[in-house]
Amino acid sequence: MFTNSTILVTGGTGSFGNKFVPMTLAKYNPKKIIIYSRDEMKQWEMAKRFQGDPRIRFFIGDVRDRERLYRALDGVDYVVHAAATKIVPTAEYNPFECVKTNINGAMNLIDACIDKKVRRVVALSTDKASSPVNLYGATKLASDKLFVAGNSYAGADGCRFGVVRYGNVMGSRGSVIPFFLSIKDKGVLPITDPRMTRFMITLEQGVELVWHAFEDMQGGEIYVKKIPSMKVTDVANAVDDTCTQETIGIRAGEKLHEQMISAEDALLTYEYAEHFKILPAIHNWSEDPFRIKDGVKVPENFVYSSDNNREWMSIPELRSWIEQHTNEIDKV
Repeated sequence: MFTNSTILVTGGTGSFGNKFVPMTLAKYNPKKIIIYSRDEMKQWEMAKRFQGDPRIRFFIGDVRDRERLYRALDGVDYVVHAAATKIVPTAEYNPFECVKTNINGAMNLIDACIDKKVRRVVALSTDKASSPVNLYGATKLASDKLFVAGNSYAGADGCRFGVVRYGNVMGSRGSVIPFFLSIKDKGVLPITDPRMTRFMITLEQGVELVWHAFEDMQGGEIYVKKIPSMKVTDVANAVDDTCTQETIGIRAGEKLHEQMISAEDALLTYEYAEHFKILPAIHNWSEDPFRIKDGVKVPENFVYSSDNNREWMSIPELRSWIEQHTNEIDKV
């Protein structure tokens, strides 16, 4: 689908972008991938990886800057929206900044993509957008709603918008695995709550879900990958089972368990072999056979959360994954 096309990735210097770019270059050979982000040093470091590849371009800009987005989107066919303020405690203590990026930035991008006649946009969401209890989750829920409704603004033949939602990305910047790896030599690993569970998804799976959304969507769907869960204490044991685990309490705005589909979402949710799809509540799109396809409606009051998951990752499985990806895990 991306062959000979131009793709722009907002927030493209993050963990997702650093995986999406090489995988997409290898599989689809697009004409151009534009990395749009505001951190020049991260762009400088990323450019070294792709030095000499004429398909990679870099564009300094912020999704808060509407005019800059319009300039960056000239000739763009597809957009992956990965830019976000996403550290939960940071958002709690800097709420205005989180809103400016996650909500205002989404609005800017939607308008710009419609006006610049971009074909399709996939926005990255989070488990925290389902029944949100923190500001980050609330802003991402608002962002999800904006991207779903963007299909109405675009018209029948305009830009199509979709969303992918997934949980803890294994080894991504700022996540628990690289954090534990960076401090394990101290002999103590901090555990927020021994009951805590998290979904586990690899960056590769995240990229593949985005590819699927681009290929499958009619507009307004939210895609949720089926992935295993893990207890945070088991994550710690997989990193180093000789370390003492010290309970420190849940951080501001943090959930005990992750949730990706709520009981309210279940009324609009269909199940497929490897994922779920939450259909839009507006315009009777949830009854559209082109969106439903071969999906099976989930039971009433269905909830997809990390504590009631049918699939669990074992300590040996995670330990093996860490050993295989040691050089790729961001230890920052």
